Amino acid sequence: MKFKPLGRTGLEVSELCFGTMSFGGDADETTSGTMYKAARDAGINFYDCADQYSKGKAEEILGRLMKGHRDDLVVTTKCFNPTGEDVNARGTSRRHVIRALEASLKRLQTDRVEVLFLHHYDKRTPLEESVRALEELVRSGKVLYPAVSNWSAWQTQRAVDLQERHDWARLQLIQPMYSLVKRQAEVELLPMAEANGIGVIPYSPAAAGILSGKYSGDATGRLKTNKMYQARYGEPWVFEVAEKFVAFCKQRGLHPVSTAVAWVGAHPAITAPIVGARNLAQLQDSLHAVK
Repeated sequence: MKFKPLGRTGLEVSELCFGTMSFGGDADETTSGTMYKAARDAGINFYDCADQYSKGKAEEILGRLMKGHRDDLVVTTKCFNPTGEDVNARGTSRRHVIRALEASLKRLQTDRVEVLFLHHYDKRTPLEESVRALEELVRSGKVLYPAVSNWSAWQTQRAVDLQERHDWARLQLIQPMYSLVKRQAEVELLPMAEANGIGVIPYSPAAAGILSGKYSGDATGRLKTNKMYQARYGEPWVFEVAEKFVAFCKQRGLHPVSTAVAWVGAHPAITAPIVGARNLAQLQDSLHAVK
């Protein structure tokens, strides 16, 4: 496993980031622990989480798993999505961001996270309010580096401009969707990140499993049961590209998932693709993307 700079932080992180979205959901605690150990054994020191994953269970499981070696890891989490029935238990208001981070720290059983992502752009909250919340958490030492996920290039650049104007801690990381069939990030997001020295950890490098070829037959999976994934990947051309990609890999003796992850990681703007899985067998295919 090689290591790369994380934005302008001075930190070095593994060239793969392990995503824990399946913890407490598709993967029970035992399976989560098995995958976590495999990631650690492979040399991964970079772990991505969010407060919404399995309604907080993912953070709880990760917190238990990293006991005894917390200081060896670079850990991220996110806030934005609803964490309760209260109308204000969501979004990126200063109130919610600070309260959500406090709750995440308790679940993770840690005194800080290296990175906190604002999970989505909040149209209801002034940008300066949201960025100021990140600054307060950085000054408190509970967040070391601010970040955003699923933001557009102009939204991200506005945040950076605000931070520089006020001499606040700058965004160090973004998390967009990026794969062979979802390349919009190449147009503005990745050039913007490179120009600002911002790290990039993209999610869904294998396009929710489509690039594995498993949907070429009657296989079941998220794409056939989840409306969000159907909307994201349901167009016929996506399957046509996936079919050609899988055939390309087979002709050359390559595993399609390993190749898809490696392709994402090869872009010069990318710090580390996020790899996740429901079980160890799935994870191994992604781990083989690097040597």
